[in-house]
Amino acid sequence: MIAAYPIHMDVQEPGSNAKSRELRFQFEIERETDGRWIAEIPQVPGAMAYGTTMEEAKAKAYALALYAIADDVEQSKDIPDTISVLHLPA
Repeated sequence: MIAAYPIHMDVQEPGSNAKSRELRFQFEIERETDGRWIAEIPQVPGAMAYGTTMEEAKAKAYALALYAIADDVEQSKDIPDTISVLHLPA
């Protein structure tokens, strides 16, 4: 199963008002034969996690994706091309 989930974040940028940003991750979600759920975000290497529920697996994969993106941005000082960041009007 593949599903896209928009993630809304409020971010503060130096010298500006709060702006809304939207990150779109595409999850691939499957249920294993043992009943566990596995969620993966293919655009972010390593963002794969198990959970006892679909929501738990998605939340864990989402947390790993954000960590990986934050680490990449911190290292390169740039948002990865594979992640779409759109500024929405306030």
